[in-house]
Amino acid sequence: MGAFFGVNGKKLQRQYKDYLSDFKQWDQLKHAKDWLIFPQNMGKRLSIDEVALSQGELYTVVTNKKAKGKAGAIVAIIEGTKANKVIAHLNKIPLEKRRQVKEITLDMAPNMKLIAKTCFIKATQVIDRFHVQKLASEALQEIRIKYRWIAIDQENEAILTAKSKHKEYSPELLLTGETRKQLLARSRYSLYKSKEKWTQKQAVRAKVLFEQYPEIEKAYKLSQELKAFFNTKNGKAIALTKLAQWYDKVEKSGFKSFSTIMNTIRLNYQRIINYFDSRSTNASAESFNAKIKAFRAQFRGVKNVEFFLFRLTNIFA
Repeated sequence: MGAFFGVNGKKLQRQYKDYLSDFKQWDQLKHAKDWLIFPQNMGKRLSIDEVALSQGELYTVVTNKKAKGKAGAIVAIIEGTKANKVIAHLNKIPLEKRRQVKEITLDMAPNMKLIAKTCFIKATQVIDRFHVQKLASEALQEIRIKYRWIAIDQENEAILTAKSKHKEYSPELLLTGETRKQLLARSRYSLYKSKEKWTQKQAVRAKVLFEQYPEIEKAYKLSQELKAFFNTKNGKAIALTKLAQWYDKVEKSGFKSFSTIMNTIRLNYQRIINYFDSRSTNASAESFNAKIKAFRAQFRGVKNVEFFLFRLTNIFA
């Protein structure tokens, strides 16, 4: 913008920060890098999550769902994720306001659980369904990657064998016209989707993949059934029945990674099941985090954390 008007860009930015904006008069400037709270933005339904502002440094962000990622969304931004520090700053919000919070969505991190329990004592905790589903997707991808490494090793051995016999290596092509290595690599995105969302090519590739690797098909079905559990429309009782059935299938599958997910769900099942009360997710927090990242990219990173937070809160707080 500065170059368009024949003005030095860095000088314009400096002038804006020091004189044109109210940054130097900001009432939260002294502690902005450590904590920011906006009690006026409290609501009955909150989300809590972490986000990296600069160079991987994490901040804990509490947002009001009612604001839908717009003005009034930010309740608090606190440097770090240590529970005792976050709790100390959130407790600066009057207890009366914190007691009015009815629900808070979060991930399965123990520190987030402790923060929510301590600061919002009357709020029902709801673990975000997408964090649970993500674990299943990662377990599925882990199995796919295992077979891909096997395919790469087999191809390398075949090439070396061909060279030792002074022959030209000719790879085995499957019905899709791909090698096993290619099939496993190109199936990545298909495995994230339900069958109904596959394109025609993805459906053909999946058919070949499942024929060649039945274990991947079994893991894919487990991942999709966990998704179906959250899509149950008949409340907690039916959901618990479906979850018990899923547990049984996981135990029979013998997949270590899925057994780990099953145990994680067992340890957090009450807060996961709370999802069926109002079907709340942490999507608003994830969306807000995406906005922060986009805001950061627009200004090519964060050179001055305090000024970045000043501009961010001017828009969203």
